[in-house]
Amino acid sequence: MSDDHHEEFWDRLEDIRAGMLEVRGAFLPMSHSVEPEDGNLWFITAKGTQMAEAGVKSEEARYIVSDSAHGLHAEVKGRLEISNDRAKLDQVWSAVAASWFEDGKDDPDLVLLRFKPSSAEVWLGPESGLHFLYELLKSKMSKSKPDYGKNSRSA
Repeated sequence: MSDDHHEEFWDRLEDIRAGMLEVRGAFLPMSHSVEPEDGNLWFITAKGTQMAEAGVKSEEARYIVSDSAHGLHAEVKGRLEISNDRAKLDQVWSAVAASWFEDGKDDPDLVLLRFKPSSAEVWLGPESGLHFLYELLKSKMSKSKPDYGKNSRSA
């Protein structure tokens, strides 16, 4: 993935609140926190979940994001790891996480997961439904293919 696409991916992902995290063939909707500086995605889950168990074993996972409003569709592959970084937990804590854990950040059931991406396939499309419709109409009138954005892969 080019540096421009890489930066645009992280910028758009920051505005999206959730995706589907897959571990061992099971998908779970998860809210992510984006930290482009460290190149990771962060999740908060509970002990005993498949996601937490996968983090203990540093298992492979996939994160799928599809958000037409922000023109981002992506499949990101990587590994989940348990993190005990209290400063990072403070940084990624949110109202969504607070609604799941009665004792807040000190809840003994809370698990902080770091998702370390290893590869991704990303589609960066129009960030507006009007632009999408414009491209569709333009293609019909000019008998050309519509421009729905850029696709890139990283290994």
